[in-house]
Amino acid sequence: MGPEAKIEAEITVRRALELPALRRGLPEVLAGGDRLDRTVRWVHAGEVPHIASLLKGGELLLTTGLGLGTRPSEQRAFIRKLADREIAALVVELGSRFESLPSALVEAARDCGLPLIQLHREVPYVTVTEAIHTEIINSHYALLRRADEILRRCTDVLLRGGGAPEVLRLLAVFTGNPLCLEAPDGSPLYAAGPESDDDGGPADADPLLAWEGLRDTGVRIDVPGGGHGPDAVRARLVLLPVNSPVAPVHRIAAERAADLLAVVMLQSRQEEVLAARGRGDFLADLAEGRISAAEAPAQARLLGFRPGAEPVLPVVMRLPAGLPTPGSWALLAQALREELAAPGVPVLLGVRPVEGRVPLLVALRAGQDRAALADRIAEALRAGVVRAGLDRPTAHRPVVVVGAPGDWAAAGPGLRHAAEAAAAAQGLPEQPWYDARRLDIELLLWRMREHGEQGVLSDFVERAIGPLLVHDRGARQPLLPTLEAYLASAGRKAETARDLNVNRQTLYDRLARIAQLLGTDLDDPQTVLGLRLALRARRHTDKP
Repeated sequence: MGPEAKIEAEITVRRALELPALRRGLPEVLAGGDRLDRTVRWVHAGEVPHIASLLKGGELLLTTGLGLGTRPSEQRAFIRKLADREIAALVVELGSRFESLPSALVEAARDCGLPLIQLHREVPYVTVTEAIHTEIINSHYALLRRADEILRRCTDVLLRGGGAPEVLRLLAVFTGNPLCLEAPDGSPLYAAGPESDDDGGPADADPLLAWEGLRDTGVRIDVPGGGHGPDAVRARLVLLPVNSPVAPVHRIAAERAADLLAVVMLQSRQEEVLAARGRGDFLADLAEGRISAAEAPAQARLLGFRPGAEPVLPVVMRLPAGLPTPGSWALLAQALREELAAPGVPVLLGVRPVEGRVPLLVALRAGQDRAALADRIAEALRAGVVRAGLDRPTAHRPVVVVGAPGDWAAAGPGLRHAAEAAAAAQGLPEQPWYDARRLDIELLLWRMREHGEQGVLSDFVERAIGPLLVHDRGARQPLLPTLEAYLASAGRKAETARDLNVNRQTLYDRLARIAQLLGTDLDDPQTVLGLRLALRARRHTDKP
């Protein structure tokens, strides 16, 4: 929890006793010393026996004791009534009525847990009242300034192109507690938590599980919908008291952020994209091992995914760069969700706008063919992209990669493998979907590039096919397509000639020229393997 989460809204009894106006009275705490952290809401001075009926709770009561009563029973009753009103503390000035406070008064205060303070020296009550009220007002002013600061930071995030998730994460860090944005029907749209604890370690409570356990005790803030009746509330922000109680400053900041969220959500279909991003965060956390296989099923159920005992199939769709635009993720999420309802199997779909990915888990029913299900899922994903208006003729088609089915322990690694394989598969000949298990060579080459080994790949490509690439730059008839077709047909020359639409003699001449340029034997298995790898590695280098 960050330091901001410890902010208090008002001053406490302890702080009031430290102020010079009260300290000059030489205060002595006779009872309730363990409750001096009570909040002082206001200061009241009075000398009447029925003073308790005039109080609302949280007051620091100043008196000389004239209304306390003369008999022990009256004094005990006086204390009990004040305790029932839940005042902050009773301060009695000695001299006018008592030289020392009666034991009945002190014992009753101890029994009720009411802080009781006696002043050994006379102080002007007006000075005490003025000092404490000034402190309270200053405290509220500081509180409002901090709430304004978090609102300014949230606004800056939105102006820089961020969305509701970034606002919610900022608010979670500010409060030091997880929070959840609920739909009007009570289902979770997006959950966010503090990034780390005071020691820089990981946050100690998953926000989604915290919401499930504490949603009934959390502080709810309405996000207005701008309408009436059912449209009056667009969503609800739930502050969850996991690491600390919800402080007044946190409530004020949340109320102001709720107004900001209302504007954002009214401008676009944020509910859909928030829910999709929440599911995407869960799937990303599962892939990266931040959610264990034991925790995953419960969190998935909260997100509406209940595959039962069946294995789950990890799938990742990667979209080309710049597709979709930030404003079209909500439309895409809705279109994909509606299209994926058609196959009739449980699906958990999320979006990861920053990475341009759509991860999902699909339940694989007993006896169901993986390839047939993958065909249906890929078709639904493609249809969703078209429905969202993102099927642009000039853009590459999205890459869909399907992993191996398995239990929850395999789901995370399967999603991670599929996500990396989808990145590695960009630029391959288009297919409805790719099998992650058949992309391991592409993935190996992609990882080498990602880990700074692009120079190694470039050198390998240069050694293997460099002379051929140099030839093609100035040639009227490039030879690289012939080599690619020859290797794609596994060296079957008749098939290669047919694919290239040339006669066999022309093909033989081209192959002989390629072998001469490269100084190698195209019938040698090791040579063929090296050339295959070089052609694949070329996609992962900057060289054309």
